[in-house]
Amino acid sequence: MLDGCMPWSADMAARYRRRGWWEGITIPQLLERSAARHPGKTALVSGELRLSYADLVTGSRRLACGFLAAGIEAQDRVVLQLPNGPDFVLTYFALTRIGAIPVTALRAHRHSEIRHFLKASGATAYVIPDRLGNFDYRDMATEVRRDAPALRLVFVAGVPGPDQIDLRAMIAASPDDAEIERWLAEVRPDPGEVATMLLSGGTTSLSKLIPRTHDDYVLNARLCGRAGGFGEDTVFMAILPLGHNYNLASPGMLGCFYYGGTVVLAPSGDAAEVFPLVQRERVSVIAAAVPLISNWLNSPVPEEYDLLSLRVIQNGGARLAPELRARLRQRFGCAPQEIYGTAEGLINMVPLDAAEDMLLCSSGVPVCADDEIKVLDDDGNEVPDGEPGELVTRGPYTIQGYYRAPEKQAEAFTPDGFYRMGDIVRKQGRHIFTEGRRKDLINRCGEKINCEEVENLIFGHPKVKAVTLVAMPDSVFGEKACAFVMLKEGKALEFDELINFLRAQKIASFKLPERLEVVAEFPLSPVGKVLKRSLREMIAARLEREAAGAAA
Repeated sequence: MLDGCMPWSADMAARYRRRGWWEGITIPQLLERSAARHPGKTALVSGELRLSYADLVTGSRRLACGFLAAGIEAQDRVVLQLPNGPDFVLTYFALTRIGAIPVTALRAHRHSEIRHFLKASGATAYVIPDRLGNFDYRDMATEVRRDAPALRLVFVAGVPGPDQIDLRAMIAASPDDAEIERWLAEVRPDPGEVATMLLSGGTTSLSKLIPRTHDDYVLNARLCGRAGGFGEDTVFMAILPLGHNYNLASPGMLGCFYYGGTVVLAPSGDAAEVFPLVQRERVSVIAAAVPLISNWLNSPVPEEYDLLSLRVIQNGGARLAPELRARLRQRFGCAPQEIYGTAEGLINMVPLDAAEDMLLCSSGVPVCADDEIKVLDDDGNEVPDGEPGELVTRGPYTIQGYYRAPEKQAEAFTPDGFYRMGDIVRKQGRHIFTEGRRKDLINRCGEKINCEEVENLIFGHPKVKAVTLVAMPDSVFGEKACAFVMLKEGKALEFDELINFLRAQKIASFKLPERLEVVAEFPLSPVGKVLKRSLREMIAARLEREAAGAAA
């Protein structure tokens, strides 16, 4: 196991192998196995480009040799920040083929987050697009490189900048097939080694790194794909980032490839782009989120297209209300499937054949029979079914610890090795019903906003005396960030001024507050602690009054 990672105990590992959970194959072998069954079948659709399973294997193997020639070695960490597309897919499989470890950043991440990922992982390489929209990733790479001494190589999908390497040219320049075989024959990753590092929402200022092994992540994809009813006839549409656990392996791209299906990449979540693609490609499963589903339900566009192929619309990131699940089923004639879980491991999915009340209300059941779950009270005692408490879990695809974060073990894990989900739930048998979170995070439709991180940045504004960031309810995104601010004497602060200040700090746009409330003081507990719950109640009541006034 990579130094800095916490392995499963020998007894647990032996049990998981004995019970067949860990198959002893790597992530690239997952793809290669499906390619061996039907090499000519379309595996990936991106715009007008169609790549077969054989194309993906060949392209990723060529790129793997290019990475080896550039000096990437097994267990090197590589920050991977590419948008959805063939470049991401080929790069992900190429890196994992040589035992390098992709650290999956999102396209929205900017200087602050990327610096942290590079330093925390000790990454030796960084893979980026040249530019998306009006943002130039090459310039950002040049800037962050100064603060990342381990970073040696920057690969660009597009036109590279100075001291950067053309990613796509590496495929064309790779050796012939016989030479590729010789190169790769010497590189055989261990299925028990770390394959991928995902990003945690975290309770500290920035994300922690989540090490997932080949063994556990293949299992994650396999079981989530099974729960989603995936098979060779599955045509899976990905809209949200492939670098996120949901669309990567829960069940996502890897779940689809495990079962030999076809992945279709949508250019956006706009109904005018999604539903023509559903008709054209005969899409059977869409991985969606609350804002997308809400917009589709209120759009006339779907009526214009043949959606008979559509079997399941999955929802992840934030809970989809029962009434919206019912409307989704009625409108599209397909099953709504709620998915609730964590990049650290445990995934719960509502069975497609679940009873009506569970289909519409449950947050799902663990996808693995060996997922151990408990609901605990504040004293660590297990509560009876139906009582609320914190969900804790351990199992064959739930991590044992974060990468190089021993100080977080006592906080994130129970003494007997259960991971603390940080969510308040009720349990009915194996069904989970989510009710909220213990952690100080804002869940903006699956994107986790760490309050402490944003508060620390706002504190840097010269007019700000004190700040507290809290969640405010939103009918589309579930939650948005509201900044309560106390100002220095004689100062005034407008919302736009605050946002411009934060943008200059170069943080991801989804973390920006979407409302500013200037107050004279914060509600405090007897020991002087800010009562965030009171502030959340205050802004929720204010929003309700504003909505009532607008309706009148």
